[in-house]
Amino acid sequence: MVLPAVSGAVAAYFGYYAIWGGRGVLALEDTQAELGVRQEELVQVRGERERLEHRIALMRPGAVDPDLVEELARGELMDAAPGQVAVPRPAAKP
Repeated sequence: MVLPAVSGAVAAYFGYYAIWGGRGVLALEDTQAELGVRQEELVQVRGERERLEHRIALMRPGAVDPDLVEELARGELMDAAPGQVAVPRPAAKP
């Protein structure tokens, strides 16, 4: 009588945790939902990284993009301090 009772208790214990435990069937749904969210975040981060790598490639010595340099300079100059006004001047002729 003891052996079947112990066997039944062990089977119930593992059966319970196989369904409702931290790594059971019900936790699998939560884990899959979390995985979906993380994959979407990964796609966004990879897109941002590719955008930054492209901008860095445009600033490499020997292949500097003048439009990007002007964009960065204007961004820095226009945001210098509150209340300041930047007046663009025509480019100097060589």
